[in-house]
Amino acid sequence: MTDTGLQILTDRELSVLSGVRHGFFTRNGGVSDGIYSSLNVGYGSNDATDKVTKNRQIIIDSLGATSLNSVFQVHGKRVERVDGSWARGETPRADAMVTNKSGIAIGILSADCAPVLFCDPKARIIGAAHAGWRGALAGVVEATINEMCKIGAHPDSIHAAIGPTIGPNSYEVSEIFLKPFIDQNQKNAAFFSEASRAAHFLFDLPGYIISLMKDQGLDKVSWTGHDTYADNERFFSYRYRYVHEQPDYGRMLSAIMIEK
Repeated sequence: MTDTGLQILTDRELSVLSGVRHGFFTRNGGVSDGIYSSLNVGYGSNDATDKVTKNRQIIIDSLGATSLNSVFQVHGKRVERVDGSWARGETPRADAMVTNKSGIAIGILSADCAPVLFCDPKARIIGAAHAGWRGALAGVVEATINEMCKIGAHPDSIHAAIGPTIGPNSYEVSEIFLKPFIDQNQKNAAFFSEASRAAHFLFDLPGYIISLMKDQGLDKVSWTGHDTYADNERFFSYRYRYVHEQPDYGRMLSAIMIEK
């Protein structure tokens, strides 16, 4: 795939908020090549480290940020409060960040899991969460909202947007996958529909996450509608890599920042 320049997706509601910038960056517009073409930001991939670093700088420059903080994502619910920039070797193990500091972009890596960006424009507080099925089920969405509220945000004022993630028509799971969701709440059965294979279902991950956010009192929530598995030209996808037996895969970045 040839480099066609930066392609940044945005959420309509977040875009009209003053004093905040955000972007759901696609895989296009970077310096990596081969299966990582081209805006791969994942140090955990086997891509050249210098290329990943350059790709991250491209994102920093495009946002007008002073720095970019990301976390070592572990599919849990720990939320890191960001008070300043950290070096790569100091990256904490967590799956979400919140901050009221300006100039520092906070970013989530993804390749099927859902990146969720939050903003309370009145309190000038932002958040970013990595919500795959494990993290979402564990409570990372609720933990991020709670941490934002601890430093002054209010659910009524929080806008939240889910970026490109594996879509409800692509996320096929086995029957055993359903049990922890149904055990959590019977209403979660609504996020599963029958697949073409026997004893398999299609899971609506963005729909489930939106439901979690609404249960926390958020009413300004949305999904960009982009399916990472279905569009390999624009998005990295772990499942696409697995199905097509590729040796590795890149990671995209979704970031948000309070303007100075």
